Amino acid sequence: MFERIDEKKAQLDAARPLPKYTLKSLREKLFLEWTYNSNAIEGNTLTMNETKVVLEGITVGGKTLREHLEVINHRDAINYVEEIVQKKESLSEWQIKNVHRLVLKGIDDAYAGVYRREQVFISGAKHTPPAHYRIQEKMEQMMNWYYEDGIHLHAVERGAMLHAIFVGIHPFVDGNGRTSRLLLNLELMKDGFPPVVIKVENRLAYYEALDKVHTTEDSSDFIALVEHEVEDSLDLYLSAIS
Repeated sequence: MFERIDEKKAQLDAARPLPKYTLKSLREKLFLEWTYNSNAIEGNTLTMNETKVVLEGITVGGKTLREHLEVINHRDAINYVEEIVQKKESLSEWQIKNVHRLVLKGIDDAYAGVYRREQVFISGAKHTPPAHYRIQEKMEQMMNWYYEDGIHLHAVERGAMLHAIFVGIHPFVDGNGRTSRLLLNLELMKDGFPPVVIKVENRLAYYEALDKVHTTEDSSDFIALVEHEVEDSLDLYLSAIS
């Protein structure tokens, strides 16, 4: 199922360690695109270039404080995810709450890293997330799945399924989408894959594939979408060393 991306990853692994400045520029490029696209999917109106200057510490006129914070927070959350990977830490609910706390920091501190205490609905989706009083149980079930079944899956499938299960639970009032994409990349990066970028122009296919997982338990479209983005990131890295 994942033969082609495994072959490409093997090529990348054989070329490691990559030249220092090549690696630095690839990382900066992917992290900018990841931050821009993940925020844009959720309605942030900063362009790619505006996102870049905000990351450099410059304020963009005519944009809200929230939009600026979403960029800074996403950068901090990526740094935290990298830290988890470097320390080879096992996934935990505590880590997930920490990622979310960084995503919502300064935007909605009362809800940052705190499971929701009310019902929410996902705009445009057929799926309705579970009632708030079932969230703890659902998150524990997700963690059990991760350690009993997910751990044996290919990193791409494991990351995609973790993302899909998490976003189906929708454990937080806000910031679930960004957090789910950070968790997806956490799993990929743990296995030595470069991070993937779910592109804003693919938002419709992305939402439809996720809704299909939640309403029919058919995850094939969503896994295929993630697999395509993984291959894109691998191709970018391989183009830098060819």
